Amino acid sequence: MNAIKQSLRDSRTARWIVLLIVSFAMLTAYMFMEILSPLKTMIQNAYGWDNTEWGAVTGAQGYLNVFAGMLILGGIILDKMGIRFTAVASAVVMLVGAAIKYYAIAFIDPSATINIIFAAPKAQVFWAASGFAIFCVGAETAGITVSKILVKWFKGKELALSMGLEMASARLGSALALFGSPRLAEAMNIPTPILISAIVILIGLVLFLIYSVMDAKLDKEEGVEKGDSEEEFKISDLGHIIKNPGFWYISLLCVLFYSAVFPFYKYGPDLMVNKYGVDPSQAGDIPGWLPIGTMLLTPVFGMLYDRKGKGASIMILGAILLIGVHFIYYMPSLTSVSMAYVAVLILGVAFSLVPSAMWPSVPKIVDERYLGSAYALIFFIQNIGLMGIPILVGKVLDINNPGVADKLDAARDMFRSQGLKASEISDKIQAMRLSGELPNYDYTNTWLIFIGLTVLALVLAFGLKFTDKKRGYGLELPNIQQ
Repeated sequence: MNAIKQSLRDSRTARWIVLLIVSFAMLTAYMFMEILSPLKTMIQNAYGWDNTEWGAVTGAQGYLNVFAGMLILGGIILDKMGIRFTAVASAVVMLVGAAIKYYAIAFIDPSATINIIFAAPKAQVFWAASGFAIFCVGAETAGITVSKILVKWFKGKELALSMGLEMASARLGSALALFGSPRLAEAMNIPTPILISAIVILIGLVLFLIYSVMDAKLDKEEGVEKGDSEEEFKISDLGHIIKNPGFWYISLLCVLFYSAVFPFYKYGPDLMVNKYGVDPSQAGDIPGWLPIGTMLLTPVFGMLYDRKGKGASIMILGAILLIGVHFIYYMPSLTSVSMAYVAVLILGVAFSLVPSAMWPSVPKIVDERYLGSAYALIFFIQNIGLMGIPILVGKVLDINNPGVADKLDAARDMFRSQGLKASEISDKIQAMRLSGELPNYDYTNTWLIFIGLTVLALVLAFGLKFTDKKRGYGLELPNIQQ
């Protein structure tokens, strides 16, 4: 009997139950991650945030993860304390951060300020950013934990496919936010979709608790007594990771790829309103096809990598497609809505290719006992871009549109003095923007940032392929060995 089934992981049913559990948990994280993204126009119209303030909130993903080193700490905790503890703790942190962000949007006066050292930012912006920063500590730690869970249960089996399906679930969470959030905000109010998303995170916490039971059973079957780790973690283990050139290629590719895509969620909906004339209640519809495309295609490309290999080549192709997409969005003359749809569909293909090859390549480059810390370091570097690029884009957008925010503020103050509600103010200001009484934001020069990121990604993708040939990582080889 033992020759047929050595442990719970050898049960296909058990493996896929684990995949379903962790995939839904990541769906909840990514739903909340993008729940504000399609509301940029509404929030600016209703609450008076300028692009720099919007960038400060959406870029908060890296405040604690980068500056406080929480992602590195999360990786160390994962390797030292194990999967079960880290999974549940990360979900609790996500829930706390989500609650703070909801409170900021729902209950804090948009005109109130808060006095902190050297500054007096809007209280609503400060607490929304703080809540999102706390949430992202949990979300990113959950991400590296889930990666290690899938390696634990699927290594030597359907690893790339499992990672592809998990990423597909995360993209579904993003799609639900992009399509649903503006419609809920329009039908009810802006805080409503944030509240609903926070409740879904609570369900994800329960699922992580269920997974912990299965994980404990697997460890008991396999005789693992020190939690989840085969060896005690040592700080010196980080040296084994950072001395590896393949690790740096993967890390830098990750930050460039994701910085060229995830900030698109934050600014793409507003681009559709300002450049293509889309109604704010439908601002997330075109960007919403990006996660849907990746949801469908990432598992397909993951299965292709499992069976055929060509991981480095897949990343090169993804970078080439990303350059083309951002060039389409950059061109001032291309204002057709149909062209915007074409570009986002190509973007979906590109962003399916890249993660389907990138994440399953990490175990080929880094020893399994260092995986938790390696994923944490990669996510740490990724978060530098996910923090910095939204802030940079917002700042450049304000610089390239002088006086626009002031005119919107003047109109908003006028309507506020009339006693109108936030939703009514948003509708009236949007009507004035459509009629030409108030200006829209011009994204043209700002979009050059994304083109630059994708060109650098292509250069690094070729560098990774060269290094793979030199070092023999096996990135071009199939994951499933006969």
